[in-house]
Amino acid sequence: MSQWFLFLVCISFSSFFCFGSDTILDGQSLFPNQTIISKGGKFELGFFSFTNLSNFYIAIWYKNIPVREVVWVANRNNPVRHLLQNSSRLELFKGNLYLYTRQMEAIPIVINSSATEAVILDTGNFVLRNAVSGIIWQSFDHPTDTWLPGGKVGFLRNSNNTEEAQLRSWRNPYDPYPGVYSLGMDPNGTGETFIRRDETTRYWRSGPLQGGTYASMPNGDYSYNFTFVSRDDGAYLIYNVHNESVLSRIVLDFLGRMVYFFWAEASQSWVFYFAVPYDQCNVYAVCGINSICDINNSPLCSCLTGFVPKSVQDWNLGDFSGGCVRRNPLQCFRRTAIFTNTIVFKLPEIPEMLEVGRSDVCEFACSVNCSCQAYAFSNKGGCSMFFGDMLDLERGTGSPADLGLFVKMDSEAKHVGRVNNNVRLLASIIPIIAAILVCIFLFWKLKRKEFQRPHQNILLLDLDSANKNDNSDRRSCGQAKTNEYELPIFSFSSISAATNNFSVTNKLGEGGFGPVYKGELLNRQFVAVKRLSQRSGQGLEEFKNETELIAKLQHRNLVGILGCCIEQDEKILVYEYMPNKSLDFFLFDPLKQEQLDWRIRVQIIEGIAQGLLYLHQYSRLRIVHRDLKASNILLDSDMNPKISDFGMARIFGGNQSQANTNRIVGTYGYMSPEYAMEGLFSIKSDVFAFGVLLLEILSGKKNTGFYGCDSPSLLGHAWKLWESNRAIELMDPLVDVPSSSLIPLRYIQVGLLCVQENPVDRPTMWDVVSMLNNEQTILASPQHPAFTVGRRTTVKSSPREGTDGIGSVNGLTLSWIEAR
Repeated sequence: MSQWFLFLVCISFSSFFCFGSDTILDGQSLFPNQTIISKGGKFELGFFSFTNLSNFYIAIWYKNIPVREVVWVANRNNPVRHLLQNSSRLELFKGNLYLYTRQMEAIPIVINSSATEAVILDTGNFVLRNAVSGIIWQSFDHPTDTWLPGGKVGFLRNSNNTEEAQLRSWRNPYDPYPGVYSLGMDPNGTGETFIRRDETTRYWRSGPLQGGTYASMPNGDYSYNFTFVSRDDGAYLIYNVHNESVLSRIVLDFLGRMVYFFWAEASQSWVFYFAVPYDQCNVYAVCGINSICDINNSPLCSCLTGFVPKSVQDWNLGDFSGGCVRRNPLQCFRRTAIFTNTIVFKLPEIPEMLEVGRSDVCEFACSVNCSCQAYAFSNKGGCSMFFGDMLDLERGTGSPADLGLFVKMDSEAKHVGRVNNNVRLLASIIPIIAAILVCIFLFWKLKRKEFQRPHQNILLLDLDSANKNDNSDRRSCGQAKTNEYELPIFSFSSISAATNNFSVTNKLGEGGFGPVYKGELLNRQFVAVKRLSQRSGQGLEEFKNETELIAKLQHRNLVGILGCCIEQDEKILVYEYMPNKSLDFFLFDPLKQEQLDWRIRVQIIEGIAQGLLYLHQYSRLRIVHRDLKASNILLDSDMNPKISDFGMARIFGGNQSQANTNRIVGTYGYMSPEYAMEGLFSIKSDVFAFGVLLLEILSGKKNTGFYGCDSPSLLGHAWKLWESNRAIELMDPLVDVPSSSLIPLRYIQVGLLCVQENPVDRPTMWDVVSMLNNEQTILASPQHPAFTVGRRTTVKSSPREGTDGIGSVNGLTLSWIEAR
């Protein structure tokens, strides 16, 4: 009886929608308190408000997921304001789908169709159809910011014209209005995808589609694939998953990243799988023409073999946009071209394809074509030839996805270049030999001191007893024995045994100065062994400097050194073992970022600040680290931070406030402007690096790997958000911070104070610790950060001078800054 009654109600009130259905029939309406649900219960469509009760949208979201994730918005350009229950509605009438506001204004969603029903499908596709023609219109042809399995991106043809189906980011996480980023397909039909900014500027390229995926997107488990379709209804890409029971989605977020998520039923959460672009080298043409980007190098950009920077001055200043030009023009008539192989992760764009099955035929075709600059060959992609300047190259990683790019060089030109190089070599041979002799003499002196002390067996080391001497003063490696506690010198054979002969399986990571290995002692305790590469930039001076400094420093937020080895031409340092590796291992890995919750990030920030404060003010020596960065922050088992790598650090005397150097060292993105450009360093140089690191921890992004909102760096983006009162948008969206908390904004403000261009304006680390720990302290308003616009030369005066600033011989003065 109840079923018949419900049926009669549905028939009698045709203008109202019956709950539980997946369909709106012609002449029916969907009101604000009603939804339609797909037959399998996966998706739901109805009225939705994102942040308040004033803007309402017709949206599609997952039905049975606790956190409502919207995958499509019908009226993202025209929100309905202040719904009225009986007048606001979505109505299908004579094939037209309208959204009515409370003023009875009709917002067209679909018009001029012959549809008799609108249906929400279990794929998340909202379709208009009739019994004769089938599907007439579908939301999959008009995506917003989300690409669902089965959806299309590309160019769709109908009887009248061709329309582009592309993803378009939201304006921000709470406003679905179209943002500045779009994801579309290459109109040439190669299957490549591009992310554009402001519709015209490319800033990410996928590379060619090969085997259902792209080299720039991880797919080791083959859980998804892309299919290129070209037929009468258009040329487009379809994204599919192999296991249809697993929910997944691709989102173009408001920062311009293409992010892949899948739903984990066990944890009841969306799992982040990958995001592109994922670092600065993944950005489109970041290094200009005929150059290659390598994220593991500093600087990031280098010219291809046979090419030189177009503007050496710009390259020295970090501006690589001009790219490179050939050192010697190709001489076509000689027909004696040779090729140099460069392993790349992504080939240049716009190749000309040849249908040949052999690499030697591909090489011959390029060698006899005067305009061919390079070629590449693979069994999947065939022969690719490149003409003119080459753009958007990324260094290979040694993975199976890497390709060989063979760049053409003229043999005679190379011979001339070799002769010129020999002349230069001969001109510089005398100072080189002199430098080598000096190094040999210094190393001989060090070796003599080495033999004055017996080598210890590291396998017998007891860390528990060694820690009892933490308050003792240690001597550096190789110093003569005194009454003070000596830093142990371990034998190379025992270190080799502890690391299983420096086995790859024991390798913890590798920095610019060499690899770090995990060593196991006989008592099952562990140590970290840093083996300096003979090819690294860290030489004898840095080695002695690091042992001397760390041996004399004792603080819970500084890494502890246990000993060293200077045997058999080796330079090895032994540290306390940090089981959680370094901060960048978590912070910049999309799969591990979630482990850094808000509590841990605050703990890391405050620990780094305490460690720097000790170096600058409370240690027996005033020390400037000069290379503070995420990879030099190690994390113990409780995720407590410890500052490491003191090879570049410098000691200041008691009354000394600044120093000048002709040898600028450090890491791109963390160096202060006065140090990078003038060689001036002080404690304010470390404050600048701390500010960069603080903003990286809050946002989860690298300063030099950030590409949002037309900003060349994270600092520029943070400043733009600060100026527009949207600083909270800088926070990593993976971090759950209470909405009522003002601490994130306070931390962002402290970071901006630290990275101000003028060192006078930056606080000391004593001020920083006070700002972080005392919420009642009123903070100053930050000035613009460095490296976001041209450097300013004005120098501000301060009401009080102090000794913790920087006094430049060029007239720049620095004063003590107090929080106001």
